[in-house]
Amino acid sequence: MQNDCRNCPFKTKATSKLSECSLDQLTSNHLELKLKKGDSIIKQGTYSTNVIFLRTGLAKIHLEGPYNEQIVKLVNAPSYLGLPTTFGSKINQYSVTAVSEVEVCFIDLEVFQNILDENREFTREIIREFCKNELESFHRCANRTQKLIRGNMADALLEFSDNIFKSDIFLLPLSQGEFANLIDTSRESVSRVLTEFDKDGIIKITGKQIEIVNKKSLQLISQNG
Repeated sequence: MQNDCRNCPFKTKATSKLSECSLDQLTSNHLELKLKKGDSIIKQGTYSTNVIFLRTGLAKIHLEGPYNEQIVKLVNAPSYLGLPTTFGSKINQYSVTAVSEVEVCFIDLEVFQNILDENREFTREIIREFCKNELESFHRCANRTQKLIRGNMADALLEFSDNIFKSDIFLLPLSQGEFANLIDTSRESVSRVLTEFDKDGIIKITGKQIEIVNKKSLQLISQNG
């Protein structure tokens, strides 16, 4: 399925910088797919022939380590996936899996590289986003290793609220086991701290729904680690 990229309602800031000619190239050289929760979008270790644009939904980036798999972060739409293979190795260095139902566009890698060459402002925005993500990864890595479980839990809940769902009420997108993997702790610790936050009136838990009731307290826990 191919829709006209010029009329796409999910354009990023970078895409808005493209010329009409480049948008026509994208239209002719992409494939749109709807995927279910749990479907693989990118597989680590495979050869990459596409850049992927996440139009709608939520996905997780995860990496096979020497002993087990590590969830690196969650990515919400709209966002480009697989950019490291655009600039560097043509082998996918991590996996991406749908956490919800998603819509994705598979864009031919050579076409995407040509568009980068031909559109300076588009390339500037892509690099800016790339650098932002790298700095966030540095901070996330430092926080995981230096903060206690309550601080890391607060960080994750604030990330869900402020950046992913943009709401103080949301459905927890991960199982407790996945949540534990994301913040480098045990499933039992996740359950315990969520229960503590609930009892302290910081959040309200209803099934998988989380409501942040006292955001200032959550921010203080995040700051103090």
